[in-house]
Amino acid sequence: MMSDSITIKFWGVRGSVACPGPNTVRYGGNTSCVEVLCGENRLIFDAGSGLRGLGEALLGQSGESDLFFSHLHIDHLIGLPFFLPAFEKGNRLRLWAAGLKEVGGLRAALDRYMSFPLFPIGLDQFQAEIGFHDFARGDVLTPRPGIVLRTAALDHPGGATGYRLEFAGRSFCYMTDTAMDAGVAPAMLALAKGADCLVMDATYTDSELAKYAGWGHASWQQNAAFADAAGVKTLCLFHHAPEHDDDTLDRIAAEASRVRPGTVVVREGQSIGL
Repeated sequence: MMSDSITIKFWGVRGSVACPGPNTVRYGGNTSCVEVLCGENRLIFDAGSGLRGLGEALLGQSGESDLFFSHLHIDHLIGLPFFLPAFEKGNRLRLWAAGLKEVGGLRAALDRYMSFPLFPIGLDQFQAEIGFHDFARGDVLTPRPGIVLRTAALDHPGGATGYRLEFAGRSFCYMTDTAMDAGVAPAMLALAKGADCLVMDATYTDSELAKYAGWGHASWQQNAAFADAAGVKTLCLFHHAPEHDDDTLDRIAAEASRVRPGTVVVREGQSIGL
């Protein structure tokens, strides 16, 4: 791998709940998890059920990873206790999240999840070196030398965080779980401005939005308009609704390609290089 390359791999592309089955084979049924390799540096965005597969792929490879949560709704968190590298001595895992001050921070929030009666073991069972990093939305993070992450608040119940990763002159944006019914927030637009790749919440279609008002998600059509306004190069539609089967996503892919050529409806296991 080139030292200044960025490779994006999708380990989970669904929202709300995992939905494996015969009707989701081609696009996948695991929830949000995106691995981004910046040279040899591994950054992970969200810990949905897709994180389990990533962990299996990394098993036995000592190393370090930074995991950034958009928020801690269960579909973005459920894979963490099944991430096998966290149970291997010699590994290092740094966890990052914003908006958790009211519950005592990230460590306290994860302790609540991995405790009785919700889960049989606690964080103390992890054997890797674990770091917990709380920040405020809008902060600029520098998790590794040469890597900058800019952040912004998203429009989602309880709040969520959008990220812009900048490395070696390239930029990758991860903005999932956000509504755009009230218009586009300037901070969101600034975060995505001119990005080489934008992975964005496209849970619904325009015709479905009214049914799910207040749920904190967007349509693929809103994504396309946002990407145009921000001057994004490649738009990746993400966080697919569990009720959208493979055939539905095929239809969305065809229409999205017509509306905004080059748009990708992402599939589990797919990789994109920048």
